[in-house]
Amino acid sequence: MIVVEHAMRLSRDDSALLVSDIQQRLAPHIAGHESLIRRTSALMQAAAMFGIPRLATEHCPGQIGPIIEPLRSQFATDEIFEKTAFGAADHPAFVDRVRRTQRRHIVVTGMEAHVCVLQTALGLHREGFQVFVVADAVGAREARQLDREIALRRLEQAGCVLVTTDTVLFEWAQQGTDARFRALLALVKSL
Repeated sequence: MIVVEHAMRLSRDDSALLVSDIQQRLAPHIAGHESLIRRTSALMQAAAMFGIPRLATEHCPGQIGPIIEPLRSQFATDEIFEKTAFGAADHPAFVDRVRRTQRRHIVVTGMEAHVCVLQTALGLHREGFQVFVVADAVGAREARQLDREIALRRLEQAGCVLVTTDTVLFEWAQQGTDARFRALLALVKSL
């Protein structure tokens, strides 16, 4: 078992953003998917602003479709990992890809909270990463809201940190005197 040092707060210099399976055939069925996508987009824009590595997973895209636009076009081809296991960390090549970012804080958004997000976050935690799950940017189908809630509790009990989009944005900003703060504030207001 790997012991993970728990961070009290996010460091933009040690963060990477992971967008899990926000795909064409799944997204329309997720409760509040428009808000989830808007929040994920804001996190992606902030990550780009601060030079934070971004990764995405696509689960069986032949069946579920690719990551939805406009998110997909914001990723370079080598930032998208196609997977078949629900937990991306069950693919050694994915874990290697995350390690190559040289970041320890992995901020996770995506779908579905109780399946791919849960298994991926638990796997990354097992691999020694500090995982921050953006609770207001992970979702599940309307009929699976209890599953979503239990998954978030389970993640927290396992040692992952639950955060919100605003929390991540402001922790990445670090201070109001940063030249990029006005642009970040516009992202916050767009939510």
